[in-house]
Amino acid sequence: MIGVELVKLARRPRTWATIGLLCLLPTVVAVFLATTRISPPPGQGAAFLSAVLQSGSLYPAAALALVLPIFLPVAVAVVAGDAVAGESSQGTLRYLLVRPVRRTALLVAKLVAIVVFVVGAVLAVAGTSYVVGVSLFGAGDPVAVVRALPEVTGDDGGVAGTAPAGGQQSASGPSGEQVGGSDASSSGGVQQPGADTGDTTAVDPEAARERAESSVSSLSGEALSPADLAARLLGAMGYIVVSMLGVAAIALFLSTVTASSLGATLGALAALITSQVLVSLDAAASVTPYLPTRYWLAWIDFFRDPIFLRDITAGLWLQAGYVVVLMLAAWANFTTKDVTS
Repeated sequence: MIGVELVKLARRPRTWATIGLLCLLPTVVAVFLATTRISPPPGQGAAFLSAVLQSGSLYPAAALALVLPIFLPVAVAVVAGDAVAGESSQGTLRYLLVRPVRRTALLVAKLVAIVVFVVGAVLAVAGTSYVVGVSLFGAGDPVAVVRALPEVTGDDGGVAGTAPAGGQQSASGPSGEQVGGSDASSSGGVQQPGADTGDTTAVDPEAARERAESSVSSLSGEALSPADLAARLLGAMGYIVVSMLGVAAIALFLSTVTASSLGATLGALAALITSQVLVSLDAAASVTPYLPTRYWLAWIDFFRDPIFLRDITAGLWLQAGYVVVLMLAAWANFTTKDVTS
């Protein structure tokens, strides 16, 4: 049954068209950046876009930041919302269940196919954007990269965080240090390269070059080796996959409730939009930690040194809760549902 669902997923033109469109957006943005050589200043645009001109190896992270807020969740909601409701609307679900196929096995197969789609989409975006980024921007000048994202420390000596996108509040530590769940593109006190900081200490280009040889800079200004950057990127990709599984669980549950795949997709998107609105609302602070989109941007903390794990861990547990609860609800509804179409 799982093999049948994977073959159906691979044979649908919609699958490849969706993945192609997800990869197209970062490519178009990269072409404009390479042509004009104008990147958004820190605090504007998607995360990491202000640094990709200095290091094309950072472009996969920028590409993920571009597709995550809207395009990737929409793609996942469309595929998951069509999983069961699409079969029902086409009249094939009843005939599928007439065969000796257990409903639980069918639902599990649908879930596996969705997971494969999510993983494939994230890998495709990261892979194509890496090729595009390195081809258009190069691996990056070590000195320029180190200076592009300087380390900024607060009064207590801790690394300062950044303000989140869309008004999302960052969690603060006891000393007021912002950690996790933040939009790395926000300035939040981060000094732009070349700005006059009042510090008369000159940066030795040779020392900077030795420090960053064959590396890029983390958000905290520490040099990252290619292996370290790859490991952090894989961690970020895994976190995004888990976050999108939360979206898939919402859409798949609604797909078992309604016979309209469009209704299931729109219902999932409505839930996500509502979550985004409430996350940015101070009056909803009491429910913000439990909203599905609250920790979507915590993957950026993989690129800090040291990695901020608090919001990453909270986000993983939150998405796991959504997946478990909604999949159990989908199973309970689907296994007891009277299928008439």
